[in-house]
This record gives sequence, structure tokens and C-alpha cells, in this order.
Amino acid sequence: MTAPEITLTEPVGAEGRPLLVLGHSLGTGPLLWENAVPLLVGDFRVSLLSLPGHGTAPVPDGPFTMAELAESVAGAVRGIGGCAPAYYAGVSIGGALALHRALDHGDVFAAVASLAAGAELGTSEHWLTRAETVRRQSTSVLIGPSAQSWFVPESFEREPVLIGRILHALRDTDDEGYARCAEALAGYDLRGRLGEIRIPVLAAWGEHDTVGTEARQDQIVAGAPRARKVRIDGVAHQPPAERPGATLAVLREFFTDIQK
Repeated sequence: MTAPEITLTEPVGAEGRPLLVLGHSLGTGPLLWENAVPLLVGDFRVSLLSLPGHGTAPVPDGPFTMAELAESVAGAVRGIGGCAPAYYAGVSIGGALALHRALDHGDVFAAVASLAAGAELGTSEHWLTRAETVRRQSTSVLIGPSAQSWFVPESFEREPVLIGRILHALRDTDDEGYARCAEALAGYDLRGRLGEIRIPVLAAWGEHDTVGTEARQDQIVAGAPRARKVRIDGVAHQPPAERPGATLAVLREFFTDIQK
């Protein structure tokens, strides 16, 4: 195994505010949060994560686990956040990373929000097959199915430009980078360890999401002692792009409540 390289943008926002790191879903990138960031910078210093082989992050040269990916992010956050614990919110694989950070890096993160995710996200066979398919046919083969499962039809009317750019980002994601992340998800299953999490966790799901379903959020809430769940209406699997205002209202309420 090799330590996967990620990148974090320089934080933007009001000085003295808590650091909030935002993670994206597999095959997208930081642009997933583009319309949401302006709504956050008054309350937080915001930094955007790029996963291995996505955006500005290097393509990994070997396999890695989700735990190792979480360690890479925690180390990078220590570098830009100083001693004060940070907040984190991520979507899909980014949401899975939220749970890993809550489990292993509670000293770095004061609270995390897992969006459109779960303590597991499908079978090992599913993700290994996905990695093999992408290596053989490229990420382009995923565009059609992803467009259908990621967004509700109304989102294409509300955010046509951003959604088009997100689907282009999927096409342009490095095939090996995507495959390595998929292989990391093949070994991801925290269902038996949720009880070890000691920091607050928000488990949020989209009303029409077929991946990060309510049942998966119920697992998190049943297992993690300080977890709570909330539904984001009118979205599927990419809440920050589909309804940034509603998504940020959920996050702001959660993180603000933690600060009290």
C-alpha cells in the first residue's frame, strides 16, 4: 500500500472562523461545491479537497485503503488548520471518508457530516467490477448511468451548466485514479466500528438517492453514539450541486449547534 496524495485548496473565508473542509464524490471534483462555497464563507474558512486522480491531485501509483486516504486528509488538514479542530463534510466517497475521520481522527475534526453515503457503500465485487470497467472502457462509459442516478430531473432545469460541467469532470477524471478510489471502496465497511466514534456525526441523505439511502443513515445513527440524521428534499446523490441552499442550511445548523 502507498500513502495516497490529495490536495486541499488554500482556505477562503472570514479570519478566525472554524476551518471547514469539503469533500467530493467519486468522479466529480471540488466543483461539486462551487455554488455552495459563497454561502459558507461568512461562517467558515472553507477548503476544498481533491481525491487522488481528481482535479489537482496526483494519480496514485498503487493501491490504498480508505483508512490510508483518511490519514492523508487528516495530515493535510493539520498542515493548514493549526491546532484547532476542523469540521468536514463530504459526499458519497467523501461521506465515507467523513466516517473514517470521525473514527480515526477525532483529534483533528470536531464534527463531520456524511452526505449521500453510509457505513458501507456496496459489495466488494461491485467496486472491483467498476474499477475493471473503467480501466477497460474509461470513465466515459459511466456518464449516462451517472446522469440518471446522480440528479433528479428538476436539477437539470435548475442547474444545467453546473451539472454539465460535473458530467464533463467525470469524463475527464483519470481512469486509474477513479479505479484506485473504487478499489478502496471495495474494502470499505465500518458497520462493526460505528460504536467507536466519539465526535458528532451528521448523516444526511437526498430524498431521491438510491445509494445513500435512509436505511444507510439509520445504520449510522443506530451505531454512532452522537449521530443524527436529516433528509435533504428534492435531490438525489449530489445535494450540494442540486440544491446548494438547502444543503448548506443543513450543514450550517449542524455545525453551528456543535459550537454552542
